[in-house]
Amino acid sequence: MQTINNAINIKDLYFKYDQDFVLKNINLEVKEKDFLTILGPNGGGKSTLIKLILGIEKLQIGSINIFNKALLQETQNIAYVPQNTNVNTHFPIKVLEVVMMAQNSMKKRFFFYSKEEKIEALNALKKVNMQDFSNKKIGELSGGQKQKVLIARALFGNAKIILLDEPTSSLDILACEQIYKILKKLNETITIIVISHDLALVLKYANKAVYINKELSFHDLSKMKNEFANLNSDTCEIELLQMLGRCKC
Repeated sequence: MQTINNAINIKDLYFKYDQDFVLKNINLEVKEKDFLTILGPNGGGKSTLIKLILGIEKLQIGSINIFNKALLQETQNIAYVPQNTNVNTHFPIKVLEVVMMAQNSMKKRFFFYSKEEKIEALNALKKVNMQDFSNKKIGELSGGQKQKVLIARALFGNAKIILLDEPTSSLDILACEQIYKILKKLNETITIIVISHDLALVLKYANKAVYINKELSFHDLSKMKNEFANLNSDTCEIELLQMLGRCKC
């Protein structure tokens, strides 16, 4: 039987701003190729946890290991897709160039890319079904198309873990479904972690969920596969939370 390794291992994590703890006693194992969704109220600590995993915030108490190594040794294996992009959609930049911006930030170059990098960027666009838009200006795309380009940008560095913060906010239901189908396909080879309020959709595709409100509760959604199989956008969020509450995992 093949051993599934930990992609992320968080132990005994506490974090506070000034005197107030925003995270307490956080313990979490994320396996390779997990599709994990992070749920919880605004101000509950979701974004702080992501910042700690990315190394943006400094650890105070506890530990975070990535692929069984110290966090700072493995940050190159984590890519982040923010809710609000810093890409100026009015700037006349092409889609292929937006994807390669991830590499540009590491090499401190600007709009000078090798043939190999362009091929890699095009391959990343193919994975999100956006290869035919490579020469389009980013400002000409729809919201859903722009989000796919940002996912391709995260793929460009060959990250093994992708963290996404509200990737479907402000998108219509069809575009949301397309994004999650793409993420599920990518999840065949990459660990996916999504902060989301689209409960009905994300629970349909994720295999694990955590609810964070300072403290963390963990749910193995694979044990509730039948209940989540036919979810749609009309499903009541209260009913979904009640489902999670019934999950003894």
